[in-house]
Amino acid sequence: MKILSDFIAILLFFGTYTVTKDIILATVVAVAAGLLQAAYTFVRFKKLNAMQWLSLVLIVVFGGLTIVLKDRTFFMLKTTILTWMMAAVMWVLQLRGQNGLQLLLGKEIDLPKPVWNKVAYAWIAFFVLLGLLNLGIAYPFTEEREAVWVNFKMYAYLPIVLVFSLAQGVYMVRHLPKEK
Repeated sequence: MKILSDFIAILLFFGTYTVTKDIILATVVAVAAGLLQAAYTFVRFKKLNAMQWLSLVLIVVFGGLTIVLKDRTFFMLKTTILTWMMAAVMWVLQLRGQNGLQLLLGKEIDLPKPVWNKVAYAWIAFFVLLGLLNLGIAYPFTEEREAVWVNFKMYAYLPIVLVFSLAQGVYMVRHLPKEK
């Protein structure tokens, strides 16, 4: 149920844009839904995790700039900034001898350190490439590119993330310790 609630703002954004073709109005809906979703999560679970905070700050800041300045560029850049920030955090943790994925999932999944490192580096590369792909689709941030970008986000971006996540899951399962 929690995973579904994480997609409410995204689905409302796409639904609003599909009906109105107005990215500013769709952004207003996404920001409002993001704020309500974060408030609900905080009230229900008494906390937001780091990723939820980062996502909330980015949607409010970049969505707010899009709304106030009536400039789609900020909202279209949010995806690139988010993915590059995640890559940067994971890279810095790797440089410090820590593995961000192992910190997040290590209590549930027991993998050898080399496997954790390969998975972390794969995610770092994936996040960098995903940010570049978003820029390539969104640039030059014009009204003509707006519809292309929205369609990319709905019909390609989410499936790309899902397929990569599943592939990483399969790789990780192959390296789980054998039960005795």
